[in-house]
Amino acid sequence: MVFAKAPGMHTNLLRCAPMSVTDAELRAELSKQFGFDDFNPGQLDVISHLMAGRSAAAVFATGAGKSLCYQLPATLLPGLTVVVSPLIALMKDQIDALRARGIDASNLDSTLSFDEYRATMGRVRDGSTKLLYVAPERFNNERFREALSGVRVSLFAVDEAHCMSEWGHNFRPDYLKLAGFARDLNAERVLALTATATAAVLEDICRVLSIESECAVRTPFYRSNLTLLATPVSGAERDGVLLQRLKERPLGSTIVYVTLQRTAERVAQALAKAGLDAKAYHAGMASDVRSKTQDWFIASDNGIVVATIAFGMGIDKSNIRYVYHYNLPKSLENYSQEIGRAGRDGEPSICEMLACGADLTVLENFVYGDTPTLDAVTRLVNNLFAHGDEFDVSLTTLSREYDIRVLVLRTLLTYLELRGHIAGGTPFYSLYEFKPLMSSKEMLEKFDENERGFVRKVLSHSEKARVWFKVDAAGIASSMDVPRNRVIRVLDELAERQMIDLRSKGVRHRYSVRDMPTDLGKLASELHEQTVDREKKEVLRIRDVLDWIGHDGCQVSALGTHFSEPLEDPCGHCSWCRTKQATPLESGSDAAIDTDVLARATALRDEHPEVLTHPRTLAQLLCGIPSPALSRARLSKHALFGVLADVSFAAVMDAAQSE
Repeated sequence: MVFAKAPGMHTNLLRCAPMSVTDAELRAELSKQFGFDDFNPGQLDVISHLMAGRSAAAVFATGAGKSLCYQLPATLLPGLTVVVSPLIALMKDQIDALRARGIDASNLDSTLSFDEYRATMGRVRDGSTKLLYVAPERFNNERFREALSGVRVSLFAVDEAHCMSEWGHNFRPDYLKLAGFARDLNAERVLALTATATAAVLEDICRVLSIESECAVRTPFYRSNLTLLATPVSGAERDGVLLQRLKERPLGSTIVYVTLQRTAERVAQALAKAGLDAKAYHAGMASDVRSKTQDWFIASDNGIVVATIAFGMGIDKSNIRYVYHYNLPKSLENYSQEIGRAGRDGEPSICEMLACGADLTVLENFVYGDTPTLDAVTRLVNNLFAHGDEFDVSLTTLSREYDIRVLVLRTLLTYLELRGHIAGGTPFYSLYEFKPLMSSKEMLEKFDENERGFVRKVLSHSEKARVWFKVDAAGIASSMDVPRNRVIRVLDELAERQMIDLRSKGVRHRYSVRDMPTDLGKLASELHEQTVDREKKEVLRIRDVLDWIGHDGCQVSALGTHFSEPLEDPCGHCSWCRTKQATPLESGSDAAIDTDVLARATALRDEHPEVLTHPRTLAQLLCGIPSPALSRARLSKHALFGVLADVSFAAVMDAAQSE
């Protein structure tokens, strides 16, 4: 399924006047600004397209120098370069490096104080800042979009651009709207960057961003210094095989990728107990612990980090010698990105997958957990269009009410935006809290007579708890018959002038209805079909991994073929080239469905019909797939939760339907 062009998508970016710059002049600037003697393959082609006033796409392997493709043009183009990236760590690392070279670069993220935000935007408006890094979600803020509306944007660069393609492996709903935002900013040229794009994904990216096919540059996928191995193992022998590999091979910086957080902890502890220098890394850890672990790994020559897949994105470490996949990757795109972190210094490195068919069930269950029921989508759609022309919603509240995960909710709302039915506004907080840093009398004395009365009313309408005061901004605004923004401005000013500490909670998302659907039932069915279609595609991506492992031929060439780059000759050093034998992997588990378990599940369904009526939800319970409804009903703590985790979700749902 391919999206039709909706309002807000690009049809024709503003074509700007080209800058006359020779290759020799670009090389001179490269040496002057960045200290490099020459460009990496593909970089000069991309930069030349941009300097000629054309939009471009760059599909470069991890570590091949994508960032230079916008950093160098940013120093030469007259206006601002906006870089959209989902990786805060990457933003900060690049900004530090650019500032060290005397290039003014800034970022906007949630960690900035009000004063830092204001100072950054001031440098953007006066032209001091050449590169501004932002997350894609930043464009949902109307105030930010308005602040950029008067700024000349010479280049709009989208990193991880595969996220904007429905055919991509890491789809993010906010990415879909970036093309429209670039157009609204009159961006003079656009650059799409990614390390992983199949032919279909690249074509989709170019279509959405109006990039001419001849301006899409792909560098060779194959890296001869990487040895790719796939070793079939059982779940029982996997720990022993990993430990054996780590001990028999020379020491070196190592990443061991796992699927689950608890697996990261368990494997890291086992390796440390065996005398290896190993630490866990995953999103469930405190941010300061993650930062310390990352810093330790970067500084170490022999450290082993056992991590979920987020680790490594944006990390500038060239001497990673080994990448092990303890669990199956969820797609060949993910696999390619993850092994791309090894051997970026050009030295030999080994990437070994400990391929266990039992992992298939876990990976597929993650996918199935994202698909809502048709009934849930129908009730959601009816709710959204029952509030008039303007409405605001809490995603967490909707998630609990309709049993749809928050990311899936965001996706459904984005689909509605792209269809032209609704338009998103700036999210706002439903609750503000403040802690006074001085008495109210002292605060009021610092305002003139015209402002003092309104500030007094805001303070007096705030509800005191132990230390913090709760502010119902909407309620105060209504009682005083003023716009809610006026109350927020007072709170911001009090915080800015260091009279209070201010914090906010309860994000709500604003929307306005642009085109009321004529048939809500039909719309809900189409939206649900899109989620089912995505489910099928994600499952096929997992199956692609199994097919690659068992491929009867050079596996490196097969991986290149997936990205439209087969090798002319076998690589000579993958598992197949070493043995000349295919190693098919058994898919999934043969675990049976216990009839007693089904009987108990049926009884539980009768006790909780409001949650477990649909076979999909009952299957989620039995397979141990968390959902908002199961959590709310405390069923994720029930003895039946996850009792069939080793059985395929499809089989369990079929059994649930027959009960």
